[in-house]
Amino acid sequence: MTTNRRTPLDRKRVADAALDLLNEVGLEGLTLSAIGRELGVKAPALYWHFKDKQALLDEMATEMYRRMVADGELDPADSWQERLRKSNHGLRAALCRYRDGAKVFTGSRFTGIEHAEQMEDNLRLFTAAGFTLPRAVRAITTTYLYTLGFVAEEQGMEPLPNDPPGGLDIEERARKMAAFPLSAAAGAEIFADYDRHFSEGLEIVIEGIAARHRTA
Repeated sequence: MTTNRRTPLDRKRVADAALDLLNEVGLEGLTLSAIGRELGVKAPALYWHFKDKQALLDEMATEMYRRMVADGELDPADSWQERLRKSNHGLRAALCRYRDGAKVFTGSRFTGIEHAEQMEDNLRLFTAAGFTLPRAVRAITTTYLYTLGFVAEEQGMEPLPNDPPGGLDIEERARKMAAFPLSAAAGAEIFADYDRHFSEGLEIVIEGIAARHRTA
């Protein structure tokens, strides 16, 4: 037994091990038994800390969030548009560090209230810019959901940055869709250059929020 394996288990140590293993096996292969093997314990030992796999996923998502906010600080000089850009580019980068990162994050519930500080700051920024609280919430959550959905699709094709595409041959797709030339040509836009694709889509969402805000 290594010194590391003799270290007492706690929630953070289990979540850290699960996040490390996630990049190797993906969400489907992330079983409590596999995590237990990584930690040198039997799977039932993990139930002292998490009642089920969803509880573990909740802690993993929370730890992902903690690491994300530790990587950057909010700038009080941001406009609301700049804040949405920074927050969502940061979220995408954080999710893409982990295989199936978006799947882990989606539907999970934070186990603490660390997110409340950033949420409060964002809402304060938006309401100071003239948004009502409901409109501020819609603006923030709409861009957040765009980012989650985009990364989920992105990781379905490219599990980790620079991984080979997930079996999709764009040229073969175009040949099969030759009778639909615009749809065939669209493949090169949909399944390539995800950085540009994400940025352009996010700008469309932000411009839509701005247009709605101006007419409110």
